[in-house]
Amino acid sequence: MSAMDSKETTDRQRIRVFIVDDDPIVRTSLRTILDAQGDIKVCGDCGNGHEACRLFDERRPDILLMDIQMPECGGIEAAEMIIAAHPQARIVFLTTFSDDEYIVAALRLGACGYLIKQEVANIAPALRSVMAGQMVLGGEVVGKVGSLFAETRDGTRGDGSSTRRDGPSVLGNTDESPWHVPLTEREHEIIGLVAQGLDNKEIAARIYISEGTVRNHVSAILQKLHLKNRTQLAIYYYKA
Repeated sequence: MSAMDSKETTDRQRIRVFIVDDDPIVRTSLRTILDAQGDIKVCGDCGNGHEACRLFDERRPDILLMDIQMPECGGIEAAEMIIAAHPQARIVFLTTFSDDEYIVAALRLGACGYLIKQEVANIAPALRSVMAGQMVLGGEVVGKVGSLFAETRDGTRGDGSSTRRDGPSVLGNTDESPWHVPLTEREHEIIGLVAQGLDNKEIAARIYISEGTVRNHVSAILQKLHLKNRTQLAIYYYKA
């Protein structure tokens, strides 16, 4: 194999990341950090959500690393449009904001992660985890998720206060509500392990079944609950 062929093969194996942030200094810094990783390649960047929607089709990145607050079109709005057109898109929000409203909106959309910019050392490992099928949450965020979604099915928290809100719940409020779907003991076990951030291989090792069987279980659970991905499955676990 020639050196050129080897380089092309290596490039194809690298995680292709597209960066969306309105601050050019942040984009340049992230590109420098990520391109220094042997297994990650930045395939482009832009400064707002409208550009991200347009360029996503052209670049088809493995992961879209996107800010929340941007002029013209913010990250949440852009993610809604991209996921509507590409349901399997992997979107990770990287922001300075750990506001509850943003976290809920991001996870409700089916984002693969929510990271805080100050935790820059964790970005590359987080992207690898996303490619392995895991949900990633920044240190400031992970402590909030349980309280944001740890409401009981009757709409009250542990202290008895109401958590019901007007409009749809985090996972939607349809006639086919996932909260009323019967699940087996094994399915509950797998949901709990997914919520812990384990991938299929790790789950298989934990409960002594094959990786293929885990994959089949996860697919069946998503179908039963009318959920899109493992992120929403993790939310289901915290909210159930």
